[in-house]
Amino acid sequence: MPNTEAIRFAETGGPEVLQITEVELAEPGPGQALVGVYASGVNFIDTYHRSGLYTVELPFVPGSEGAGIVEAVGADVTDVAVGDRVAWVGVPGSYAGRVLAPTEALMPIPDGVSLEIAAALPLQGMTAHYLVSDTKPLRPGDRCLIHAAAGGTGRMLVQMAKIRGAEVVATAGSPEKGELARSGGADHVVLYNEVDLVEGVEAAVGTNAIDVVFDGVGAATFDAGIHLLAPHGTMATFGNASGAVPPISPLALMAKSLFLTRPTLITHIATPEARLARWNELNRWIADGDLEVRIGHTFPLTEAAAAHTALEARSTTGKILLLP
Repeated sequence: MPNTEAIRFAETGGPEVLQITEVELAEPGPGQALVGVYASGVNFIDTYHRSGLYTVELPFVPGSEGAGIVEAVGADVTDVAVGDRVAWVGVPGSYAGRVLAPTEALMPIPDGVSLEIAAALPLQGMTAHYLVSDTKPLRPGDRCLIHAAAGGTGRMLVQMAKIRGAEVVATAGSPEKGELARSGGADHVVLYNEVDLVEGVEAAVGTNAIDVVFDGVGAATFDAGIHLLAPHGTMATFGNASGAVPPISPLALMAKSLFLTRPTLITHIATPEARLARWNELNRWIADGDLEVRIGHTFPLTEAAAAHTALEARSTTGKILLLP
């Protein structure tokens, strides 16, 4: 049986619970492939698993996203072959040197796209894609508010909103991050550490002027987003970077007839066809020069704790990758 180095935690807690260890993998069976991991994506959901916000069975190897090269396949597998370059999302245990994956989760990497870019794209890229395509299908003239717009998901959201023709108000925590949001196409940038969030947005676009808020930050920005929405606007809270949003009464939405949704990626890529459709469109946008995937930081696999610390401190921009 193949062995691999992996990051694992036996108890929930801070980044210090992440430990490097050796784990044994089974040989690939029907519908499975063994993939050598070139790079693993680091995402906030990994910190939710580690902290205990989202319950997992312990001990647990975090990570669900990455890219690499197929090393072996099950006897009946015909959809991928040894040597194929593939990317994935939704495959548990991806903080490792190798991962055993269902082949239906593996997506082909087009020529001209590096393994690092392919590892950085699936979770954040497809999250941004479903938000602008399904949660609130953006049309020319729509006005959206995007929080953490210099982050991996946020900056791709900015770019995709512009592809759809929307007007983008972006928030960021520093002038440097504001420039990253602006370089992605944001029409207005609000630096929330320098001005009040509500006042900054209203100074840019007026009161009750936002058609949709794409909020991956959570507790710290939710109330402001609700306040800024136009009548019949949509609050899409899709992440908890600052903590989970407290319970809210439906009556709080009544004054402006608002829509509130808490979507998640997994339901939007529930079939191989849905997953590949999003993946292929993302890669077309990359090929056409409309979408830039920015890798902000890379860490050796052994420094996964440092990667989590940096992500939770909101000191990063772009995508964080672990390199086994």
